[in-house]
Amino acid sequence: MVVISELSKEELYVWVIDLLAEMFELDKSALKPESHLYTDLDIDSIDAVDLAVKLTQLTGLRMQPEVFKQIRTISDVIDALSNLAKNPTSPQSETPASSATSTSP
Repeated sequence: MVVISELSKEELYVWVIDLLAEMFELDKSALKPESHLYTDLDIDSIDAVDLAVKLTQLTGLRMQPEVFKQIRTISDVIDALSNLAKNPTSPQSETPASSATSTSP
């Protein structure tokens, strides 16, 4: 599991670029912070859901759908992950453990 809170913004950028290149068979050299996921990289809504699921699997953190819907560029992904790492229990994020309620007596 990747602990994104331990990564600098530059390391996080490299990690996201590697992930996008691997998942969507993109040329890393063409990926820039301002690259638009949908128009520049041809990532569609199904791909975006796949990315959200993969980020959750790799980090153990889950972005709220409202946050993920606002992401347009690679820089937006980096910013959202940085914020998520800083505030894992904020309204922006929810981990499976934090959403569970205790049912023990």
